[in-house]
Amino acid sequence: MTHHDEEFAALRATIRERGTVRMVLLPIAFGLWGGAAIATTAAIQLPIGALLPLLVLAAGFEAIYALHINVERIGRYLQVFHEPDGGWEHTAMTFGQRFPGRGPDALFSNLFLVATALNYLPVALGGTTSELIVGGVLHLVLAFHIGTARSRASKQRAQDLERFQAIKTA
Repeated sequence: MTHHDEEFAALRATIRERGTVRMVLLPIAFGLWGGAAIATTAAIQLPIGALLPLLVLAAGFEAIYALHINVERIGRYLQVFHEPDGGWEHTAMTFGQRFPGRGPDALFSNLFLVATALNYLPVALGGTTSELIVGGVLHLVLAFHIGTARSRASKQRAQDLERFQAIKTA
């Protein structure tokens, strides 16, 4: 097995492993979020208690987002440097271009947006005006970040492909 073949095998294994981690991380993140929400509601009983669970949601989303971005980047590297004449990465990218929106949401963004809205409920149900505003802004910041991350991720394949092709020809 050549170094080129070993690199290809290692990177495909990395994609597979990170894809699996992303799927396992989702229920863990939501379990931790639920636990934090219950614990802070029981212990603090103030709308400000929604901030710790919000932080857990943000951290879970960031971890899944980072895994996704890196898997896609590795895929474009493989496409340019290991599959110049075609292969899985070319086919997957062509499929995505021809049939946009036909795959699952790799970032689970809709689930995180719903959880963010649910996390705001304790604030909305019992917060003072300042808590409503501060809590609302912080929840909106996360929701906005989730939306912009989804938008950036949807453009990443084409951008990374272009960047790796430029590196290869340089």
